[in-house]
Amino acid sequence: MKLKIILADDHKIVRDGLRTLLARNSEITVAGEAENGRATVQLAKKISPDIVIIDVAMPDLNGIEATRQIVAENPGIKVIAVSMHSDRRFVSEMLKAGAAAYLSKDYVFDELETAIRAVSANKVYLSPDISGVVVDNYVRRTPEPESSAYSLLSVREREVVQLIAEGKTAKEIADQLNVSVKTVETHRTNIMTKLNIHRLAELTKYAIREGLTSL
Repeated sequence: MKLKIILADDHKIVRDGLRTLLARNSEITVAGEAENGRATVQLAKKISPDIVIIDVAMPDLNGIEATRQIVAENPGIKVIAVSMHSDRRFVSEMLKAGAAAYLSKDYVFDELETAIRAVSANKVYLSPDISGVVVDNYVRRTPEPESSAYSLLSVREREVVQLIAEGKTAKEIADQLNVSVKTVETHRTNIMTKLNIHRLAELTKYAIREGLTSL
């Protein structure tokens, strides 16, 4: 039986390239594509793929939060993260979210099929430059910065921050998250209090710096 794979990247040219690469392998079928994190979660729920290949920097819901939701819903799905970022924080949070592999975009076309074989065998796969980051982090036992979004904010608060930074109104965020506008406004107030941030421009800069959005 062929492996069912979802390709999730907000750039169509990247998805096209990955699909062309995978089409050479008769044991793999691309069962679906998504251009944002929230759509990826919904698609994974709908078609139950074997593997999701996802960019860490995704609009609407970033790859870290999307991975967390996908794996929580169906632990049998393997997630392969693909990113231009080799920053320790991104790698650490993606692996903690449940990703089974983390590939640098610099090597993805050389390593993707190897990574697919590894995660299919219930192994973890990391690009060479990424594995160095992970080992260094383990050896140093570097604690998460207290100012990190992943230390200070809840999962829902991080979702709200990302959507605010991407220019969504309170009404649009409420509709997307299936909550009331008042709930969104309460989250925004709590977030800005926690972060000691007083302007939306500062909140947007924070979201970009923390990798919650790629804008």
